[in-house]
Amino acid sequence: MDLLLEGEKTERLLFRKVLPSDFDTWLPFHEDKRSSEFWKGLPSDPKIACRQQFNRIFERYENDLGTMNALILKSTGDLIGLCGLLKQNVDNIEELEIGYSILPKYWKQGYASEAAKKCKMHARNNRLAPSLISIIHIDNIPSQRVAMNNGMHLEKTTTYHNNPVYIFRVLL
Repeated sequence: MDLLLEGEKTERLLFRKVLPSDFDTWLPFHEDKRSSEFWKGLPSDPKIACRQQFNRIFERYENDLGTMNALILKSTGDLIGLCGLLKQNVDNIEELEIGYSILPKYWKQGYASEAAKKCKMHARNNRLAPSLISIIHIDNIPSQRVAMNNGMHLEKTTTYHNNPVYIFRVLL
């Protein structure tokens, strides 16, 4: 199952593998308290939080568990976010999730929706799953809007990693 979108493009974005050298560029995501304001259980030290995220990304690469792709702004070559297809276990059910995070200075410009739609098309075109989900904290309205912009509907409320979340779903 090819969950990596390396080399895929949208109008404004290029997808590539996350590299260890992306750490310093991605660190501001964890330094901005708004990025994690809804999620409990993350390390308070931004460097530790970023290192844990990068370790998980590379672990997912190695074990074919799907992972985040670096989102590169084609016009500048800058890393602006992460987005990808992730194998998840929610309520003891194996699911394929579209996950997305954007550096705060690039928020509210439609990049998350653009990248998430590309992930949905990739999953549909490659018949990777009958449906996709997004796991979103119940208070994270901006991420909920991205899911709805991607044609997803609110399916249920549950708990995921000790956080109250909505599960948004789209059928492929």
